Amino acid sequence: MPIFETQEEIPEIRERLHRVGITNLRTVAKINWKGRVYTFLPLFEITIDVPEEKKGIHMSRLVESITEAMSEAVEEEVMEAHSSLEELGKAVIYRLEGKHPHKRAEVWIRTHLIIPRETPASKKTTYEPYDVEVGVIKNEDGSFEKILRVKVIGNTACPHAMANNNGKTHIQRAIGELEVRTAFDEEIALEDMIDVVESSFSHPTYTLLKTVDENAVVQGMYRNPKFVEDVAREIFAKAKKRFKGRIHVRVISNESIHKHDVIAETWS
Repeated sequence: MPIFETQEEIPEIRERLHRVGITNLRTVAKINWKGRVYTFLPLFEITIDVPEEKKGIHMSRLVESITEAMSEAVEEEVMEAHSSLEELGKAVIYRLEGKHPHKRAEVWIRTHLIIPRETPASKKTTYEPYDVEVGVIKNEDGSFEKILRVKVIGNTACPHAMANNNGKTHIQRAIGELEVRTAFDEEIALEDMIDVVESSFSHPTYTLLKTVDENAVVQGMYRNPKFVEDVAREIFAKAKKRFKGRIHVRVISNESIHKHDVIAETWS
């Protein structure tokens, strides 16, 4: 039975599409970053541009590029000291080049990074989850760039209420997001980005807290009251000193005494 390559036909409406592909594809990946092996179950999004004279793309070839990168590139790179999610994304694009002609391609990898932390008073080990996202972009001139994103949960104590209530104040959970867009070869660790955000709150949050730890967190927050604006400015200032590239900061405060939330955002 013949196979008809309908994707190669000329479409009725001839317009170039900048991003066509697959999204929300979950698979497994192992990455060795500076001697520590991480296992991820990431979500992939892979897109390429489609010229105006082509009806569509071969979706299975995009999935094949991931499968080959997992079975070949990851197994080779996992033995090296500087493998990373962005290197995996680049490997997917390289394998896609031989399967699907394109001028521009993107690979996005969304996953969780689990980092061991020590509780502030009892000194117990707790494993903290962080949302991370890595984007690798191949531009039309053949150059590569990457976008790194982290999302961190922390706490803030309101300095305005504290100043007007004899030291008493309301506290809330805050979510800080940091994005760095930079050249592909620029070495930036997601862990360092997470540290920049987490250290900018009134105090970090923890999955595991004994009573002595809860007391330490509350006392630490009261010693370090901050507006959401303060948190955003501190993340931005620290990120500019540590990372080379375009920086975007977004912080949302889930207000405890209001029915709305508060947002502060800035970028370079």
